[in-house]
Amino acid sequence: MVKIAESWRPVLADEFEKPYFQKLIAFVKGEYATATVYPAGSQIFHAFDATPFDQVKVVILGQDPYHGRGQAHGLSFSVQDGQRTPPSLVNIFKELQSDIPGTAVATNGNLDRWAQQGVLLLNATLTVRAGEPASHQKRGWEEFTDAVIRKVSEGRPHVVFILWGAYAGKKSELIDERKHLVIKSVHPSPFAADKGFFGSKPFSKANAWLAEHRLAPVKW
Repeated sequence: MVKIAESWRPVLADEFEKPYFQKLIAFVKGEYATATVYPAGSQIFHAFDATPFDQVKVVILGQDPYHGRGQAHGLSFSVQDGQRTPPSLVNIFKELQSDIPGTAVATNGNLDRWAQQGVLLLNATLTVRAGEPASHQKRGWEEFTDAVIRKVSEGRPHVVFILWGAYAGKKSELIDERKHLVIKSVHPSPFAADKGFFGSKPFSKANAWLAEHRLAPVKW
């Protein structure tokens, strides 16, 4: 049985029975048995544990977990306590400070505080080999996380989907934009942030949408 939060189990039960997912689990188990893989096995589904299905109001989509020691813990863009804040997250915090003046300056890169408010921090691929970015892509994780996006779109009301970069942007085709808000911009990476990420105001736009639909804004 997949160790995932109880609130997600009925939502994703069909996926767990599909042949691609059975192959994926066999591959992942083999990788953990023979290589160093991040995040720790107990944290693969941390995004789901931290944000129950019935509380999802924002989705921020990433691509791969961080592949350095002690960084990844199952939340997109987030790192564990005590780790240096990665460059993309530094830029995310810069945009937040500009977008919502007066927001407290983040003292670390652990985004559990967002996840606990209904922000699903979902990577498209949930595992990676140490030091080998993209090493677990195209093994089945993307099919699973695409299903997650569709299930949230179908089953939750008035969600904000924040899609940074071209890869995430393509996922908009999975989302019903008649009932949800999709916010797209370039990626916050240092290579792209000054080409449209800075000044895009995703945090205030998200909170305005939530307030419009009588949902509590996120304390970013």
